[in-house]
Amino acid sequence: MSKTLTKTALTAAVTTALLAGTAVTSTASAEVSANIGFTSNYLFRGVSESGDDSAVQGGLDYEHEGGFYIGTWTSSLGGGGSYELDGYFGVAGEIGDSGVGFDVGYIYYAYPADDDADFGELYGALDFMGFYGMVNFVTNADESELEDTISYELGYSHDVMPGMSLGATIGYVDWDDSDWEDYTWWSLHATKETDLGDFTFAYTQNDIDDGSNIDDPRVNVSFVMSF
Repeated sequence: MSKTLTKTALTAAVTTALLAGTAVTSTASAEVSANIGFTSNYLFRGVSESGDDSAVQGGLDYEHEGGFYIGTWTSSLGGGGSYELDGYFGVAGEIGDSGVGFDVGYIYYAYPADDDADFGELYGALDFMGFYGMVNFVTNADESELEDTISYELGYSHDVMPGMSLGATIGYVDWDDSDWEDYTWWSLHATKETDLGDFTFAYTQNDIDDGSNIDDPRVNVSFVMSF
C-alpha cells in the first residue's frame, strides 16, 4: 500500500492500520508484500469499527516501481461474524526532487455480512518531512446519504530514536447529509519496530455528542507483522 495510506492507517485505526509490508517476492520492476496483525480495538476516523472488541487484520499488496499499486485488506469486526474487506488501487511517488510525496487512488470498503454498508472513496494525499495531509471523498455508497461525504486528515510522525516514533493525527468528517453530526477526531500514538513486527500504542478520541459513550477516549494496542 502507499506510504501515506500506511501512515494514516497506523494513526487512525492503528491499523487501517496495517497496510505496509516488506516484499516477499520481487523482480526488477515490482514487488509483492503481505501483512497480518491484531488490534485491541479497530478504530477508524476516531470511531470503533469493532464495537470496542479486538480484531484480527491482514492484507496483500502489489506495487510497481513506477508508483502504481493495488491491494486488499481485511479485518474482523468483533463478535457476530461481521468483517470488512477492502480493495484499493492508486499511484504514489515524489513530485520532482522537491521531497514532497503524493498519493492518489480509490478504495472500496465492503461489509459482506451487513446490508447496505459498502462504500467507495477517492483519496488524495501529500507528505513532506514527517507531515501529511489527506482528503477522502465518498463517490458511491449503498446508503445514498453517505455519498459526497468528505473526510480531512492532518498528521505528523517523528523518529525519536532508532526504531521508535511518536506521532499525532487530527481529522474532520463532513457528512453530506445535514441530519448527521459532523465531527472532529484526534489521535496520539507511539510505534516501536521489533524483529517480530511493529507495536503501536494509541490514544484516540472524538467530539461526537449523541448521548452515548462514542466520544469516550479509547486506548488501544496494535501489532502488525510484514512478510
